[in-house]
Amino acid sequence: MKSVFKAVLFDLDGVLYVDNTVVEGAIEAVKKVRAAGIPCRFLTNTSTLSLKSLQEKINAMGFNIKREEIFSAPQAALLYLSQRGDPVCRLLLADDVKKDFSGFRQSDTKPDYIVIGDIGDAWSYSLMNEIFTNLMDGAKLIAIHKNRFWQTEQGLKLDIGSFIAGLEYASGTSTMIIGKPSNDFFKTALEDLEVSPIEVLMVGDDIDSDIGGAHDAGIHAVLVKTGKYRQEYVDKSAITPDWVFDSIADLPGFLGIHS
Repeated sequence: MKSVFKAVLFDLDGVLYVDNTVVEGAIEAVKKVRAAGIPCRFLTNTSTLSLKSLQEKINAMGFNIKREEIFSAPQAALLYLSQRGDPVCRLLLADDVKKDFSGFRQSDTKPDYIVIGDIGDAWSYSLMNEIFTNLMDGAKLIAIHKNRFWQTEQGLKLDIGSFIAGLEYASGTSTMIIGKPSNDFFKTALEDLEVSPIEVLMVGDDIDSDIGGAHDAGIHAVLVKTGKYRQEYVDKSAITPDWVFDSIADLPGFLGIHS
């Protein structure tokens, strides 16, 4: 059976790997999809690595992914800011990711935009209060994503969504979410592939940002039971995936790829 899908979008962490451990069968699955002539793009909210470092990490695991195939939320934020003229930014990002934003003027006290990504243990009451003051002074808040939690080799960990929600509540402002589930983020990948949403399949482990975001963009989506997947969380969700797989290893067979 020939696949009805002309392209596949993959989430990275939780689908192809977890932290630094490859999901069993992931490398072979991606190879088979490519060999069948189905274009692939890789969508990620990861904001701990620059695009260069992210590609190096993925390919060191055994994947063969080109930089232009990766659509990262930090790169989407970079594009958005570059279209705003010459903004002054406050960058709450991992040091490696900051390298990609080095062309912008920066200020911790008088920013036009505050860009928030994954900064690990750097969160504190003092930092939250500084950002709150920036927002009350008129700065706009951009979040790489608003994920609630993420999967590590040590288990689930709190993600930046809670901090973003707190800042919105205190300041009475809204945040621009750049990565998944942003409709614009998915549309960028679709435009690059030059396909319609109905011709694309999204594979993710996050029912909110991966599955919900894909559905909002008109894309069919598969939820895999790896990464941050938790059955009890899925049961409580109003979002229903089109299909649920044990892992990405089930994808080639679903697409009718048997060689």
